[in-house]
Amino acid sequence: MRTREFAAPEAHAGLEWWRSAVIYQIYPRSFADSDGDGIGDLPGIAAKLPYLARLGIDAIWLSPFYRSPQADAGYDVADYRVVDPLFGTLDDFDRMLHGAHALGMKVIVDLVPNHTSDEHAWFQAALKSPPGSAERARYLFRDGKGAHGELPPNNWQSVFGGNAWSRAPGDSQWYLHLFDRKQPDLNWDHPEVRAEFEDVLRFWLERGVDGFRVDVAHGLIKAPGLPDWDGHAAMVEGAEAGNSGDSDSAGPMWDQDGVHEIYRNWRRVLDAYPGERMMVAEAWIARQSRLARYIRHDEMQQAFNFDYLLAHWDAAELRAVIDSSLAASAAVGAPTTWVMSNHDSVRHTSRFGLRKPGARPKGIDANGEQPNEALGLRRARAAALLMLALPGSAYIYQGEELGLPEHTALEARYRQDPAFFRTNGAEIGRDGCRIPLPWKANAPSFGFGASETSWLPQPGNFAHYAADRQDGVSGSTLELYRRLLHLRRDYQLGAGQLQWHTVGASEVLSFDNGQLHAVINLGMKPVTLPAGTLLVSSEPLNAAGQLPGNTAAWLLPAHRPMNTSR
Repeated sequence: MRTREFAAPEAHAGLEWWRSAVIYQIYPRSFADSDGDGIGDLPGIAAKLPYLARLGIDAIWLSPFYRSPQADAGYDVADYRVVDPLFGTLDDFDRMLHGAHALGMKVIVDLVPNHTSDEHAWFQAALKSPPGSAERARYLFRDGKGAHGELPPNNWQSVFGGNAWSRAPGDSQWYLHLFDRKQPDLNWDHPEVRAEFEDVLRFWLERGVDGFRVDVAHGLIKAPGLPDWDGHAAMVEGAEAGNSGDSDSAGPMWDQDGVHEIYRNWRRVLDAYPGERMMVAEAWIARQSRLARYIRHDEMQQAFNFDYLLAHWDAAELRAVIDSSLAASAAVGAPTTWVMSNHDSVRHTSRFGLRKPGARPKGIDANGEQPNEALGLRRARAAALLMLALPGSAYIYQGEELGLPEHTALEARYRQDPAFFRTNGAEIGRDGCRIPLPWKANAPSFGFGASETSWLPQPGNFAHYAADRQDGVSGSTLELYRRLLHLRRDYQLGAGQLQWHTVGASEVLSFDNGQLHAVINLGMKPVTLPAGTLLVSSEPLNAAGQLPGNTAAWLLPAHRPMNTSR
């Protein structure tokens, strides 16, 4: 019945809700603007909670909204316990949190523990203190090399390009920043740092948050002595490019064994609170076996599956990634966590429209290859049926449910990503996936806010993807996602088990998950579906009843009973 299909998600009464949850990432500055200043905010999120409940998600994850100079869009935190006035107040956060809980949705907040802002009180105190002081010990200050200390302490490079070491004007020492120079790395061997972040966890847990997404979770501990390293530190794609051969580590700044003691301590903090609070690791690690160490029974509950995000539109590659992911997670008794896009990657709707579908360029501008928009969307819709049919937890990046593409022609004068500036434009950066959402096709800023202002300009084609143009429209991407999420809950796919079927076509994936049978045709030619009841398909079947190319379907095989609980 339609009323059942669009009901708000029920609150999770059972334990370990995160094992099968569908979690929706909100990038606050680009989601919804309540006051017309061009930047999304917490009251804007609160106003859209009914939309998210109707979509059928289980939880929301908010990217940082803490006090920050916004040098890296909030991932440079100046105060972890204060809401930046750009986004509202702590009271606004509490109202949003309570509103989400009332609709049966959990709330996860971002935690940024690898580095602070250079405007954080601790770093400002360090700059005013001499070398060797207690204030400097909280960060990674070092004397330079050369006759007068004029050279950096080692050869490490920033993830955002350029040297990973900087000196404040007039300072004799260098400080480490694996990202922007305004993001100094903390010294996680220091007990004050560890105690401070455990207190930050408690602050938000006591306000009622349900979990934390941990930024750069694999980077907190650095190898003793900070030895030189000739590799290149990279985001996300470093999970495949940063490791080689039989090495267990992608570099002396990543995935050091000492991080696990930190997360075991954090787990004890979370376990002291009711309601199955959780953590999810952002860890760019090549080996699934190494990534699984972060989700052992006494550490985090989830880790983002970047192998899956990086996979190309290729049946054999996707099946191999799915199998290795499920095996690695099962070995430690944890769920697998699937994701196709986030605020750091070109949207998959556009990546799937490239000549090499699924390739991951570091941003796209007007001078680069322009994706085939229609083909990319077609594949993205099929990919949604694949991901949401898999057992485990799934993450949706805001706008994905609208089929939103990357802004691939954003002019350089509007760009704000520090990676663009630190590489002198060689790396296009992440602004294209962070464009404010279109809510109303014919409204100022496409309904993002009350004015024409938006912190990044929206392309004209966003009008075609506006939520109001898709709401209630049969076959729209928004209605497709609503249908998929409610079927996923009805058939308990997140808690299910995958069983592959051998098919004759090499470009087709076919598997069962409980009662449901999924077929994903990654090729160009139509294929015949098995007999059964069609529940949903990403595109209409052809006149012969076959599944067209770049299309996926869920069905109930003829020999199995239909789920009568619906």
